[in-house]
Amino acid sequence: QLQLVESGGGLVQPGGSLRLSCVGSGFTLDYTVIGWFRQAPGKEREGVSSIGSSDGTTYYADSVKGRFTISRDDAKNTVYLQMNSLNPEDTAVYYCAAGGDTDYGGLGPLDWYDYWGQGTQVTVSS
Repeated sequence: QLQLVESGGGLVQPGGSLRLSCVGSGFTLDYTVIGWFRQAPGKEREGVSSIGSSDGTTYYADSVKGRFTISRDDAKNTVYLQMNSLNPEDTAVYYCAAGGDTDYGGLGPLDWYDYWGQGTQVTVSS
């Protein structure tokens, strides 16, 4: 069974940091483009970042550039999202998703991704 499991969410004060993890089971993530998405209450799900399968090309939404970093550890079959300088606007449920084996050339639309995790809640509040 192909599955993605996110972890690492929680409550953090403005200016703080969190590292989210996305672990794959049933398939190897190193041959797959992995994206991070988020959905805030009352808003549509939006792309945050993605990392390519071959050369590890990364993409970021403008709202998180310079603050978030995506990386992968193929030995652990895990993709990370390091989030720094968090602000209340970053509050959302964060999802990781597995796309194709070739670089989309950007974050890609939601329907380009085939498998989704269950999400992890990130709350930024004082």
